[in-house]
Amino acid sequence: MSVSDVYNDVTLYITAEKFYLEPKSSDELLVIDRASEVVTLERNSGQIPSAHARKDFCGLLGSINLLAGRYLVLLTQRDLVGYIVGHPIWKLVKAELVPYSRSLLHLNNEKLVDNNAYLSMVEHILATPSFYFSYSYDITHSIQRLHDISPDFWQQSLLERADSRFVWNLHLLEQFQDPTFRRFALPLMLGFVSINQCVVNGRNFMWALISRRSVLRAGTRWFRRGIDRDGNVANFVETEQIVESGEGDRSSFVQIRGSIPLFWFQKPDLRYKPPITLDQNLDPQDHQSACLKHIEATALIYGRQVMIDLVDQVGSEGRLEKAFKDTIGLLGHPSARYEPFDFHAECRQMKWHRLAILIDRVSLDQEEMGYFLTLRDGTLMSLQEGVFRTNCIDCLDRTNVVQSMLAHQNIESVLGRFGILRPDQRLELQSSFENLYKNVWADHADLISTQYSGTGALKTDFTRTGKRTKGGVLQDAVNSLMRYYKNNFNDGFRQDSIDLFLGNGKAISPLAPPPGWRYVTFPSVLLVATAMFVASALFPSEYSTECLLYLLFWGGMMAATAYYIFQYGTEFVDKPKLTAYTS
Repeated sequence: MSVSDVYNDVTLYITAEKFYLEPKSSDELLVIDRASEVVTLERNSGQIPSAHARKDFCGLLGSINLLAGRYLVLLTQRDLVGYIVGHPIWKLVKAELVPYSRSLLHLNNEKLVDNNAYLSMVEHILATPSFYFSYSYDITHSIQRLHDISPDFWQQSLLERADSRFVWNLHLLEQFQDPTFRRFALPLMLGFVSINQCVVNGRNFMWALISRRSVLRAGTRWFRRGIDRDGNVANFVETEQIVESGEGDRSSFVQIRGSIPLFWFQKPDLRYKPPITLDQNLDPQDHQSACLKHIEATALIYGRQVMIDLVDQVGSEGRLEKAFKDTIGLLGHPSARYEPFDFHAECRQMKWHRLAILIDRVSLDQEEMGYFLTLRDGTLMSLQEGVFRTNCIDCLDRTNVVQSMLAHQNIESVLGRFGILRPDQRLELQSSFENLYKNVWADHADLISTQYSGTGALKTDFTRTGKRTKGGVLQDAVNSLMRYYKNNFNDGFRQDSIDLFLGNGKAISPLAPPPGWRYVTFPSVLLVATAMFVASALFPSEYSTECLLYLLFWGGMMAATAYYIFQYGTEFVDKPKLTAYTS
């Protein structure tokens, strides 16, 4: 019985002692003892008691242990995204947590409050846009990797087959790792999936864009930067573009992105842009060793790589860019080539057409690396033998613009190879498809950015329209302010949520020590001073010397308090509590 059979129609029965998971297509029951947490597989012989609560659901996502005990995590609502290679791909819409424990009387008030906070963290992650899954297709692997595997692979469960780098509920499924139970486990991938039926020159084809976010060094924008000692980088995303003709010809083109693979950080401190700091406490060889591990790991999976670096080549970004360039030069790894392009300097004053300079510079690399291609009869025509690894500081806005342009080069080549696009035609003149293409990549940018930074991407007006607009600049300003607020005052909670969900931190109580005296005193004084300044300015009996002295005093209090708040800015940001945020 496959996982597809298991979740064709399944019901959870809840009794005082046990959970019973009953697939309608099987005569087996997955039974969970609520007290001992023991999981067993039993023959369905009518042993479910008649008096019970019943819940229909469409996927077992696992379980998680919080202060109140363990909770079962169920997928209860889903949306169909589309079909890849004939397999339906779904998006998670809603998930529910069902407690093993029948009451919370064993928790005191402090632990009850903390347990509710942990529940909010898990629910926050499950509400993150967007999680994807399939009951019959492994979306954690690219088409090329699926083509290269042995026949025995297909006899395994989806959980066994999945690329663990992209399974976000792997920690939740620890209770169901026994081979007997694995077919009940449904792996979740966080990222982006868009599947589109398209027409060019009267020919139908499917175009899909899939991005897979890694669970390794996962986190939020300012609390997860750079690399760890195992060679894992922050915000690592694998993006695959799939094209399938109506006759069954199929292609795949993969790109990756990830934080600059050195030890560096930006500690939030209420400044709009905290200083970019290369960790000087480490020996240069530590940076080189970690970077080498990253290069070797990616080379093993993807082959040779062109490392496109889009950061500024001046200021603090410039110092980081030089360190990256020097490290790659010292390593001299044969599979890695460094390609710098100062995005902001080259494209200043909205001269975005200059991005063509970069695309031209790497066009030979793209041609040599190729893409995966199989014909309708199953004949393998080519493999992708390398990958573009693109980064800016956040691996979001600039990165997405360049990746969309490289993917555009690829799809134009593929459609020409399939005979859909004539040799004398340019894809950019196919207005209907071009509009779809640009909007999908802009939606992709927004979603990946939301998952990492908390807001939509910047520069998506260029991705959507092919040019920079004043309206786009204004929207970027709004998103930048939202990022500032969320990164300083919300991301500690978001980082804790990610760490708890992935098993990098565990539920503890008390969740956090009380804040320091400055955290309460300075904002209170600033609030009072601001209120008194406004009152003195707007509602004076008359503008006398005394009134002006009041204004001067309260204005001085406002300025002095604001100065000290920014002086001790790190004490006012929302920091993670489950793990060290400098990690």
